[in-house]
Formats: sequence, structure tokens, C-alpha cells
Amino acid sequence: MTTTSTTAAAWPRCDATVAWTALRGHFEAHGRDLDLREAFARDPGRFDSFALQAPEVFADLSKNRWDLATRKLLTDLAHECGIEARRDAMLAGEPINTTEGRAVLHTALRAPRGAAPFGEQVHSVLDAMLAYAEQQRRRAKQGEITDVVNIGIGGSDLGPQMVVPALDAYAQRGLKLHFVSNVDGHDIAPVLRQLDAKRTLFIVASKTFTTQETMANAQLARAWFLEQYGAGGEAAIAKHFAATTTNVDAAAKFGISATFGFWDWVGGRYSLWSAIGLPIALAIGADNFRALLAGAHAMDQHFAHAELAHNLPVQLGLLDVWYRNFHKASSRSVAPYHQGLRRLPAYLQQLEMESNGKSVDLDGAPLPFGTSPVVWGEAGTNGQHAYFQMLHQGTDAIPVEFIAVRRTHYGPETLSPTLRAGLADQHNKLLANCLAQSQALMLGKTAAEAATEKAPTASADLDAATISRHRSFPGNRPSTTFVLDELSPRSLGALIALYEHRVFVSGALWRINSFDQWGVELGKALCSQLLPRMSSGETAGLDGSTAGLLKRLGAGKPADAA
Repeated sequence: MTTTSTTAAAWPRCDATVAWTALRGHFEAHGRDLDLREAFARDPGRFDSFALQAPEVFADLSKNRWDLATRKLLTDLAHECGIEARRDAMLAGEPINTTEGRAVLHTALRAPRGAAPFGEQVHSVLDAMLAYAEQQRRRAKQGEITDVVNIGIGGSDLGPQMVVPALDAYAQRGLKLHFVSNVDGHDIAPVLRQLDAKRTLFIVASKTFTTQETMANAQLARAWFLEQYGAGGEAAIAKHFAATTTNVDAAAKFGISATFGFWDWVGGRYSLWSAIGLPIALAIGADNFRALLAGAHAMDQHFAHAELAHNLPVQLGLLDVWYRNFHKASSRSVAPYHQGLRRLPAYLQQLEMESNGKSVDLDGAPLPFGTSPVVWGEAGTNGQHAYFQMLHQGTDAIPVEFIAVRRTHYGPETLSPTLRAGLADQHNKLLANCLAQSQALMLGKTAAEAATEKAPTASADLDAATISRHRSFPGNRPSTTFVLDELSPRSLGALIALYEHRVFVSGALWRINSFDQWGVELGKALCSQLLPRMSSGETAGLDGSTAGLLKRLGAGKPADAA
């Protein structure tokens, strides 16, 4: 096996390849002005040509602004940049996180025993964590526990907070999950005031057990628990608190004995598959948690073995480069048409923007092109009544990703015939809206077409031609639609892994380190320096703005001072 430094040196950056030069010429000659309406008119089989099936996820890529020639050139780019070798290095456990000298092995967390590096360690922790989860679920069935509070931040919060509502149909009834992350007391206070200390389980999720926001909330929760529990509270902490951390000693000093660890090759934004997934396991149970892992592993296998031209994570990563570096799209909207996936856009923000929001390559050389787009979105149909106006008629053509779920699953409860029929009708409305939005983005509407329609709310003071221009849509706006047969633990695991690998591909093409996050360090360091000044009011040595704001915020005065 080659060393990381040798391997990394052999990996070219996308703009230093023959394929990149060819893509630039192709973009200028054909790609910039490709019209999707004309493309579908010329090729009735375009849908089939640009459809890809991966484990649990079908993708319609036909409404993207590319053609077969574009796709071939992009796939050539992937080959020339050594995507296969870079992927294999990651899966083999080589330290591809070069700035920290670490392996990147979140895929090992969902691999069957013996199928990936560190397998015995991974499954030992997994088995212990799931056994604990099942024990607590039994306590919940007996009424001993009614609420679980996960205290974390970043990857220790966003992953579980996204997955738990997504899999609500599989959750144990009578057990309510809460998530506290913000150091702002307005996050934890509303949670604590609705709890019974004697029937609450707290999970403190921090790899080092030193994360400032997490430990501030954990200490506050501990103090509240002791106050509310009364006599015997100190001894009860061991029964009512658990930790997902590698710092067992610090957790023990806190009073916690139930600890579940993970490793430095697990990045926070890739950690929901590890012990960080404890709140997920508490909600959906061990068998469903293993199904979540199995779905992700199936996507790992697809990524590892499918030819690049038919490899969905690879093709999505290539499309990201095509839009970001050639069409200059600086953002991408994600619109999941399933209420359970309402937290997916927030989860993807960290996954992609923390991974690929970099401006230097592996050698520290400044990059001459854009990297991570801004990722944002909202669940459909809510987003249609908020930001879709801009998607359809704004000045920027923003790629949109729709996620549709074919079959509904509302949970184990028995539904009345009336409710069942009503929900089925609403699901059809939901799916029709999803399809209509992607269709509208592509087709648009000319002013001439708008002129043939009535506009009941149009002002009588404006002439018809002016109103028609206001009611026209440019169209030719790109979108991708993912289809899941159902939102299950297995399909959700596959979908999340799909996004993980896609981020790896675009980062590898840009030749950046997608697995460090130095950009979050400076603010943390400055906060540590400013915190004592909040009490003292001392402003010496500060820039004028920060000094002025400290005074404005009442630094040096009692917290309750006017």
C-alpha cells in the first residue's frame, strides 16, 4: 500500500486535467446554452438515458442541463482525477485526512463484522450500545422513562435530530425524544420545564467531553436534575445519564457510568452511525438501527463497485462540479416532499459545507475556482409558499433536488377508514405538487402564453402586455428528483450515505481535504478570550467594533442589570 503523501501527490486537481480543458470547450460551445425543452423534444428517451438506480434510491437526472457528451466528459474527468483510487484509499483506511493524519472510516461503522477495518472494535461498541438502548426501551414500556434528552451540537446533534423524526413511523410510542444543542438558554429551558426528572434520561454527546456548548448544557441539566430529583439525586445520575464519548474519566467524574465511545477516524458530521446514534436506537430499536446501517452499507457497496458512468454518488458529484465551476451556481436547494425529512436540509448543510467549504487544496495552494455551494431548503409543500418564487422567477438559475416517497407509512397505529382515505388523497396531492414544481422549473411560461390566461388578481391599471411579462417564467431551470419506495430505516440509511459519498467525490475532484474543519477553530478561540471580558467589561486591545458591542451588551454589569 502506498503512503498517503505519495498517493496524494499522484492525485491531480480537476483543473489540471485534459478532461477539464475539454469540458471548458464543450461548455462554451454547447453546455452554456443547452435548453432542456429542446433536449426532451429531440430525444424522447432522455428520461431513460439519464435515470440511475442505486440501492433504495432512484434518481431522475434528465432535467439537468447536460447531455450525453457532457456526462461522458465529466466521467472522463473522474477517471483522470483518480476517483476510484481515492475512493479505495478511503475504504481501506488510509489516512486520507492529510492535515490531521487520520483515516476516514465512517463506512466501517455500518459494515458487517469482518468486512472493514476495526470491525471487532466497531461491533463491540455497537452491540453494547444497542443492548443499552433496548434496556432503556424496556424501562420506557414500564413507565420508568417517558423522555430522552440528547445534549450535543454539530454532528452530535444534527444527525440524530434529523433521523428520529424521519423514522417516526418506526418509533416506540410513549417515549419522547428532545434535542438540545444551542448554548442559548432558550433552547434548554423549554425542554426542562416539561420534564419529570425521575422519568427522564439524558444523553451527553461529546467526543472529548469538553465541547463548550454541550458541557454548559450538560452541567445545567445536571444541576436541574439534582434540584428536581431531591434526596438520592447524586446516586441516581448513573441511572438517568449516559454519555457517548471517548473521555470515560471525565464522564465518570460527572457521575456517568454508561459510556459508549468512538474513534478519531469518525468525523462529527459522519457520526450518526456510531454511538452518537444512541438516541436513534432508543427511538426505533436495535433491529431498525441495524436496518439503517444496512441501507448505508448497501450504498457503500454501490459506490465501491459500480462503474463510474452508472455510479450514482459519482454522477451527482460530477454534476455538482459542472454547476459550481462551469455554470457558476453558488447554491443548491433541497426540497424533500416528506415532512419526516424536514431536518434533512439542515443536516446536509453541515455535511457539505463543513466538508467542502475550503479554499486551498491538499498542498495548501489557493484554489482558482469555487468549492462548496450554499445548501439550503425546506420541506415541500411549505417551501412552495416561501422561497419557490425566487427559484422560478429570480435572477439566478439554482439547481433544485426533489425527494419523493412513493408509499406512505404513518406508524403502527390503526387508522380509521376515513382517515386512511384522507391521508391517501393528501399523499397524491403531495406527489403531484412535487412533480409539478420540477416540471414548471423546466418548462417555464412565455409572455405570449401568459397573455392567453386570465389573471384575476392583476391590477386593472396595468396593460395586458406588462402583466404578461410579470407572469412569465424563464424555465430551463435544472432539477434532480430522487424517488424512494418508502421512507424506512434502510432507505434513509442509503439516502444519507449517497449524500456522504457525493460530497467525497466533488471534494476529491477539487483536491481538497473534505474531512477537516479548521474553519470552526478561530471563532472558538476568540470566544474563549472574550468570555472573561463579559464579566470584567475590559476592552483593552480589542478592535473598535468588538469593544463597542461588548459595552452595548452590558459587559461588566450584573446579568440582570437594566
